[in-house]
Amino acid sequence: MKKPQLTWVLTGIFAVCAAAQSIRLALAATELARINTTVITLEDFNKKYRENLKFYQFRAPTKKGVLDDLIKRELGIQEARKAGLDKDPEIIDRMNTVLYHALLDRKLSKEFEGIHISDDEAKSFYSKNPEIRTSHIFVAVRPDGTAEEKKKAMEKIKEIQDTQLKGGKMSFAEVAQRFSEGVAAPMGGDIDYQTKDKLDPTYYETAIRLGSPGKVSSIVQSQFGYHIIKLTALRPWEEADKAQVKRLLFEEKRSQIFERYMGQLRTNSKVSVKNELIRD
Repeated sequence: MKKPQLTWVLTGIFAVCAAAQSIRLALAATELARINTTVITLEDFNKKYRENLKFYQFRAPTKKGVLDDLIKRELGIQEARKAGLDKDPEIIDRMNTVLYHALLDRKLSKEFEGIHISDDEAKSFYSKNPEIRTSHIFVAVRPDGTAEEKKKAMEKIKEIQDTQLKGGKMSFAEVAQRFSEGVAAPMGGDIDYQTKDKLDPTYYETAIRLGSPGKVSSIVQSQFGYHIIKLTALRPWEEADKAQVKRLLFEEKRSQIFERYMGQLRTNSKVSVKNELIRD
């Protein structure tokens, strides 16, 4: 007789536990609002309300106001789906962009937050990437310029180099004033001090390779056109904006983390490219 009684007791306990669990689940999913077939639960609302509070400094939103906004949002989403916007290629592209950035935030944000730049690191970085002052003689070509336009621009700057600059009759600044294009021409081609991130990579690297102020480059092509560059000064570390240098190094380290992650994704995927279709 003892075994059946024990069975009944255990059955009763299980039933009570199951009922309690059902009550807890019901409470956890309490319906607060229903928009057609979509339910906004009290739990979801409380979460959204807490999130909204983060964005208000002076006047907190009311719960009724937040709920009203959630209802309007859901009504808009449902109407957009009725209109087929969720199948529109342009909308899908926007949604994919959101997904892309959400992935980067989820996967890389902790690594980005872990980047710390010391003074020694900043100084070492600056020694290789200093702030420079340059002047240039410039002939513009649009990035999408035709082969003929590029040829004419090259011929023009080559003529300036051969007949005006090499002749020594005028200084670099005078040649730039008379023959260069762009907003810097009236200043003798001077574009003042610039950091690495403010200049075309080819332009910056060419200027750095000149080594010492006063030296002049050969003709180089950037994304903007053709240049003859004169390095006029290097700002010393003692005068550099240390916070800006750390920002540049931070961006470089963040870029390295990003490229490493995307490289891993590419290695684990099948990617084929026909580069011959996009030759410059």
